[in-house]
Amino acid sequence: MNSDEIHEEIAGLRRELARMNRHRWIQVHNSIPRLILFQLYRGLAFGLGTVLGASLLLSVVVWSLSQINFIPVIGDWATQILETIEPSGD
Repeated sequence: MNSDEIHEEIAGLRRELARMNRHRWIQVHNSIPRLILFQLYRGLAFGLGTVLGASLLLSVVVWSLSQINFIPVIGDWATQILETIEPSGD
């Protein structure tokens, strides 16, 4: 490689580095307050999604188990869980 090729390669690397620095992900991670805020929002969304998903999955599982009456142990157990979860209507 001669010096012209090396200079051309370095110029290409500089252009690519400048293009990467303009990318939104890099700009968020270059600022500590923006990074903290981004991670806070990310954690809140993850927590909310986990709670909603687990609640939906658990309710479907408990409801489907309460529909099984021909297996006495599982049916009685699921009915007790369902009665505990549902409001008493007072």
